[in-house]
Amino acid sequence: MQLREKGMQMRAFNALVRMVATCVLITIAGIAAAQQGYPNKPIRLISPYPPGGSTTVLARLVAQRLTDSWGQQVIVENRPGGNLIIGSEALAKSPPDGYTILLTANAHVTVPHLIKNVPYDVFKDFAPVATVTSNELVLVVHNSLPVKTLKEFIAYAKARPGQLNSGSAGSGGFTHLSIELFNTMTGTKLQHVPYKGSSPALTDLIGGQIQLAFTPVNNAFPHIKAGKIRPIAVSGKNRNAALPQVPTFTEAGLPGFDVGIWFGVLAPAGTPRPIIDKMAGEINKLLSAPETKERLVALGMDPYISTPEQMLARMKADSKRFGDVIKAANITMEN
Repeated sequence: MQLREKGMQMRAFNALVRMVATCVLITIAGIAAAQQGYPNKPIRLISPYPPGGSTTVLARLVAQRLTDSWGQQVIVENRPGGNLIIGSEALAKSPPDGYTILLTANAHVTVPHLIKNVPYDVFKDFAPVATVTSNELVLVVHNSLPVKTLKEFIAYAKARPGQLNSGSAGSGGFTHLSIELFNTMTGTKLQHVPYKGSSPALTDLIGGQIQLAFTPVNNAFPHIKAGKIRPIAVSGKNRNAALPQVPTFTEAGLPGFDVGIWFGVLAPAGTPRPIIDKMAGEINKLLSAPETKERLVALGMDPYISTPEQMLARMKADSKRFGDVIKAANITMEN
C-alpha cells in the first residue's frame, strides 16, 4: 500500500515537473519570438527635462534614428520635474520590454546623494544602454581678471580666498560640484553663487557681478567667440572641437579634473539583453555618422560612444566621486 502511494506521488511529481518545464519553454520561446520581432509597436523615449534646448535636440536625434532604422515610431515624451526623479520613476515602473526608454544625464547618479528617499535605485532599477554625448565644462573668467592660464588663475585665487565668486546653474548640479571639486583639488576657496540656469550666471559674469564660472561649452561658446569672457581650460581628456585653442585641465596642469556632463539612454532593469544590444548598436551607428558629429559640435557637444558595460562603469565612477564631493561639502537639495 505504501509502495503504491509512493508510486502515485512520484508520478504526480514527475507530471508537475513536466508541466513546469513546458511552461518555462513556452515562456522562453515567447520571449525569443518577441525579441526577434522587436520592435513591432511604437517606443516611448522619456526625457526628464522641459521641452526645448539641447536635451530636446538630443532626444529627437535619437528618436529619429531609431524610427528610421526600425520603421516604428519613437515618440519623445517630456516628463520634467523633481530633479529628473519624475521621468526616471516613470521608467523604473515601466515594463522591461524595450518599449520605454529614458534619455538621462550623470545627474541621474548624483541626485540620490543630494535628496533623501529617491523612489528607485539608480543601479538596480535601470539597465544602461549607451551614452550619447559628452558636454565638457569650460572655466571662463571675467575679462578684467589679470589671468590667462590655469596656473595664473589658481595663484590668483589662492591669494584671494573667499573673494572670487563662481556662478553655477543651481545648487547640487555639476556646475556647482565642479566648483567644490576644484577647491578640493587646488586648495582654493571659490565662493559658490547659485543661479536658476547657466544663462543668468553667464549674464552676471559678463556684467562683472561674478568673476568666473564652470559652465558647459555650448552655453559659453557664443560669448567666448564674441570676446565677452575669457576661457581658461576645458574638462575632458581631449580638447573640445568648438574651442580647439583652449587647453584641457590636464594640459594646463590639473590632471583628473574631468567633470563633463554626459547624456545617455537607460532601459528598465530586466530588459532582455538582445534588445539592449540592438538599441545600443543603433545609437552607436548614429554617433559614428559624420553628419551627427557636425550637428553635435555645433551644439558644443561631442559624440560619446560606449557599450552598456562602459556606461555602467562611468555611472558607478561618477556616483562614487561626486558622492564624496557632496558629502565633504555637505550639499543638500530639496525635491
